[in-house]
Amino acid sequence: METRTAAVRRWRLVLNGKAAGDPRLREAVDSLRGRGFEVGVRVTWEGGDADRFIAEAVEDAVEVVIAAGGDGTLSAVATAMARHPDGALPSLGLVPLGTANDFATAAGIPDDPLAALALVADVEPRPVDLLRIQADTEEHWCANLASGGFGTQVTVNTNEGLKKMLGGLAYLVTGVASLGRIDPVHARIHGPAAEGEPAFEWHGGFIALGIGNGRQAGGGRALCPDAWIDDGLLDVTIIPEFSDGLGDTVSNLVAEGREGALEAVAVRARLPWVELESGEEFVLNLDGEPVSARHFRISCEPGRLRMHLPPDCPLVKPRTE
Repeated sequence: METRTAAVRRWRLVLNGKAAGDPRLREAVDSLRGRGFEVGVRVTWEGGDADRFIAEAVEDAVEVVIAAGGDGTLSAVATAMARHPDGALPSLGLVPLGTANDFATAAGIPDDPLAALALVADVEPRPVDLLRIQADTEEHWCANLASGGFGTQVTVNTNEGLKKMLGGLAYLVTGVASLGRIDPVHARIHGPAAEGEPAFEWHGGFIALGIGNGRQAGGGRALCPDAWIDDGLLDVTIIPEFSDGLGDTVSNLVAEGREGALEAVAVRARLPWVELESGEEFVLNLDGEPVSARHFRISCEPGRLRMHLPPDCPLVKPRTE
């Protein structure tokens, strides 16, 4: 293990290879080095790179690991960190360089690399939750949001004006226009009882599903608009299959506007864990990674990592006196 120098703050930046040529990031790293930070850069090219780089960072006792990329890079780095004992972990920072950057957008992390790195340098990390997913016999982790249904099966180009009006349902309307139909996923979804309430139980066909630590996925689809990243709970949003005429339903959703559209059809719960079971395999998208199984158990792991977030981060639950 390398010897640490007390006067030098040692960072490790794990960079998605697709963003390796970004001149803004190079300038930002040079600026931090000019402030006396030791910033080592590692570039990911294939599966397993993030695990290897995080193991190296833990062995070298670096203070901070920065994920530089999109939601997939953040998830890969967070997953690799979650596989280590939490007492030995560095804190986590993020420089958003992806195409969607859903987590960074919801969290208020600057998209300018220098500003994002300055945030890591100047703001103390805080505990954040992670999602732990058991898919049949395989274990996965997720930093932002697990989504299922229509959004995992079809890629659509959604009009920006429609996004503003409908929010999380805009992609459904666009998909209907392009495909003419939506095939629901049939499943049973259940979780434990909240204080003073019965256990959560739902079964049927859904066309969209969000299980959130963060709030949005897919380039701005706010499937879990009220999720907190540090409350120890999952936010579950289920959009059931339409039971009446699809055209009439979509027209009504458009007429009601964004908030009315989502509230009119969404089933929501806030739970420490949730199980999903189906008679056939279906896909959940875990921060961009599609995982197929018949049975998923998703639990919230409270305070699993420490992350540098803006002081007024919208994902952090307000504290009451």
